[in-house]
Amino acid sequence: MPLVIGVLLETHPGERRLSVVPDVVKKYQGLGAQIVMQKGAGKAAHFADEDFAEVRFVDTAEDVAAAADVVFCVQAPAASTVAAMKPGSVLCGMLQPWASAERAKQLVDAQVTAFALELLPRISRAQSMDILSSQGAVAGYECALIAADHSPKFFPMLTYAAGSIRPAKVLVIGAGVAGLQAIATARRIGAMVEAYDVRPETREQIESLGAKFVDTGVSAAGSGGYARELTEEEKAKQAERLAKAVAQCDALITTAAIPGRPAPKIITADMVARMKRGAVVVDMAAETGGNVEGTVAGEKVWINDVLVIGPTNIPSRMPVHASEMIAKNLFNFISPFIKDGALALDWEDEVMSGSCLTHAGEVRHAGVKQALGL
Repeated sequence: MPLVIGVLLETHPGERRLSVVPDVVKKYQGLGAQIVMQKGAGKAAHFADEDFAEVRFVDTAEDVAAAADVVFCVQAPAASTVAAMKPGSVLCGMLQPWASAERAKQLVDAQVTAFALELLPRISRAQSMDILSSQGAVAGYECALIAADHSPKFFPMLTYAAGSIRPAKVLVIGAGVAGLQAIATARRIGAMVEAYDVRPETREQIESLGAKFVDTGVSAAGSGGYARELTEEEKAKQAERLAKAVAQCDALITTAAIPGRPAPKIITADMVARMKRGAVVVDMAAETGGNVEGTVAGEKVWINDVLVIGPTNIPSRMPVHASEMIAKNLFNFISPFIKDGALALDWEDEVMSGSCLTHAGEVRHAGVKQALGL
């Protein structure tokens, strides 16, 4: 029997992305796999059912789960979907592994082999599969546009008959994939951009994009390309140096994140209080608690005369290209293990073993196991 890959319609509120696109479906079919997809799965991402050739469509998520050997998702599926999966089948997607011990236990009880792509090891071979980076790039781009859209000032310099208007000054906190994309996009629009990251090695990347690096004298390089958590003394030093740059900017974009932990609080209420009237704050970390005191996830809040925006599920604002990126990430992850139309898992492979959340009735990832107290 050929491998059957199942594609779910996403049900998380506001989720518009899809885990496959037509071109990638053809690649799976070329490897000998069959595709079963929930009717209307691509509608929110502007893909019609008829765009997918030689695909079998079924009515419900449970129908997909029951038929598939491998189930793809963007976000973790409902408990009823997991319950319908065949024992020994595979689930792949962004499963938010640190979020729910209950979900992990259900996957264990259902004997599902689950791969959470957030757990991918930070090695060069895994870059083409890195779903956090691809979606982070979408989010960084969108955050720059959100800031420009809500700012009462032009981002670029504007010349008109009576003179010229200076460009807006944008400050980006965090220079990971999302932050660098926010910097690049704000620069393309024409803003003057400054940026800060606790990892000193990001200075060169920031300056290569035409932005100015804000040096606070605090260095906190961590493992896997992420920053470590700061000490209280380092936080105080950082806040003191950063406050001046925050007070001078017209738009502030914050992108700092620590995997599996609440977002670090970097911008205090006092810093917000000292910002310019009409300044805009876009807190990309709103869903995990926010980098800014006063951020409310999913809301726009006025603090004095500063607009603080806490957008959620930002990549879903651009579902076509975000879906293309996810589809390619998933294909690059799973396709090396599809041989002659069958799935052959290789537990000696660092990428596969490192991203495995559950397998054979147990939570396999030590970090998640510890974080969830399992």
